[in-house]
Amino acid sequence: MSWVRVCAENEMAPGESRVVWDGDTPILVLNFDGALYAMEDKCTHEDYELSAGPFDADEGTVECVLHSARFDVRTGKALCAPAHVPVPVFPVKHEDGVVWTRDNR
Repeated sequence: MSWVRVCAENEMAPGESRVVWDGDTPILVLNFDGALYAMEDKCTHEDYELSAGPFDADEGTVECVLHSARFDVRTGKALCAPAHVPVPVFPVKHEDGVVWTRDNR
């Protein structure tokens, strides 16, 4: 499996996010308190882009705008109904000043 470039390490400040693609998989990368986390950019309740919703950089959660399902950006865990299934999370690596991720399923 190859890694997908996200950005240079200094290009994402805390509270920022961006979407990259690994083949057909959209990956939402979020900077929570200086640490980067990657998860599939798809709500497990209604197959909608999580990147369209708010990222709470204080709580480390992202919310789906369709029905207000919230997910922990560190673990992908669904935090409230209507979602019950966690969002897949992916590895993030830092190499030579660049941030990388991939769909490792």
